[in-house]
Amino acid sequence: MERQTGFFAMMARMKYIERWALMRNSSKENISEHSLEVAMLAHGLAVIGCKRFGKTFSPEHIALLGMYHDCTEIITGDMPTPVKYENEEIREAYKAIESGAAHRLLRMLPDDMRTEYEQYFLPSYCSKEEAQIVKAADKLSALIKCMEEERTGNQEFRSAKESTFASLKKMGLPEVEVFCKEFLPAYEKTLDELS
Repeated sequence: MERQTGFFAMMARMKYIERWALMRNSSKENISEHSLEVAMLAHGLAVIGCKRFGKTFSPEHIALLGMYHDCTEIITGDMPTPVKYENEEIREAYKAIESGAAHRLLRMLPDDMRTEYEQYFLPSYCSKEEAQIVKAADKLSALIKCMEEERTGNQEFRSAKESTFASLKKMGLPEVEVFCKEFLPAYEKTLDELS
């Protein structure tokens, strides 16, 4: 009898984990939606890096890193940023919890498939440069969410927008500078203006 696995059914549960739990949201966002956006943004940043700065990223690989970057939250939930980064002790404890969740999800895969997914679930497989691009895409996604909320008149995200933008600038990635100059302003436009 063939073994059955719930891996992909578990991945589908990302749509049930809501983000921004401590904030009043005009529009709810789940980690499934967020992960798709991060994957697209990470892919775009990698393409910018390759085309404009001669880097040797694999944009497709980085897109998959972005797609799976928050999948452990199916098990851990989305811990609010102020709590997650409160101090080094909490950060380290959360990293250990995330690692345990990643291994638990990987064990749901058949042995012959597991090694294909380890590179997306385990940080040790990711280069520092790839991790920076995914982190930048994650922050860009958060910034875009803040901008969208502000456009609806929700001022709840104002300080989050400022701190996220400052954090992005501090990363000093040329790919982010290009994205912010050439692509980010379009997020302020209406559908008619984009057309």
